[in-house]
Amino acid sequence: MLDKLGAVKGRIFNIQKFSVHDGPGIRTIVFLKGCALRCRWCCNPESQEFKIQTMVQNGKPKTVGQDVTVDEVMAKIIKDMPYYKRSGGGVTLSGGESLLQPEFASAILQSCKLYGIHTAMESTGFASFDVIEKLLPYLDLYLMDIKHIDSEKHEAFTTKPNKRILENARKIAECAKKLIIRVPVIPTFNDTEEEIEAIARFAVSLPNVNEIHLLPYHPFGSDKYAALGREYTMQHIVTPSEAHMEKLKAVCEKVGLKAQIGG
Repeated sequence: MLDKLGAVKGRIFNIQKFSVHDGPGIRTIVFLKGCALRCRWCCNPESQEFKIQTMVQNGKPKTVGQDVTVDEVMAKIIKDMPYYKRSGGGVTLSGGESLLQPEFASAILQSCKLYGIHTAMESTGFASFDVIEKLLPYLDLYLMDIKHIDSEKHEAFTTKPNKRILENARKIAECAKKLIIRVPVIPTFNDTEEEIEAIARFAVSLPNVNEIHLLPYHPFGSDKYAALGREYTMQHIVTPSEAHMEKLKAVCEKVGLKAQIGG
């Protein structure tokens, strides 16, 4: 079975080791290429296009994206198994959106489970549910972004409406081993107490969901847009203050969720 899974090919743009975000413990994060959304604040704009791209950084061209087999990915993952075991960590798929490469994502997750490695996926949930359903048996943790309840505003800032996302959230909650809702907190988009409360109330209405992570906006990926020949339209946005984030956290807790700032 490992031979068959190991031969599956996919496209990634980074593998980040020794991460303490996007799941418990020390983790390896595999970043897959391609995303259906175009969030204005995206800190990984090089993830959005599935095609292999060239970024120009410090006057030097850099190729972004490579085609790899699951075997090649697993060779890097299994080197850090002692760290996963000691810390309760594991592997997280991120992107981009892993659901756009379902066969590749599934093969990585299945391979990890054969090694006894904890698995997680950071995802928008924007895909047909039959695609998501095939990955759920191999996922220990689904980290799902819910960016806004209002579909019109969601589409204005991400290019996609949120109907499918909200519908999938309910289905995922019913089937996943564990689902945590994550909210990127973006000034001018969703950072009011009313907007966060609406998301929190939706989250608490989902079966088996009791936790929410609030991720404050940061401009760390803004320089990548120029490197890709693109305009970054959020340059005027300021990171929410710690005090404001604490207010939003309190809103979520009042609704009945366990809340934390950061992922």
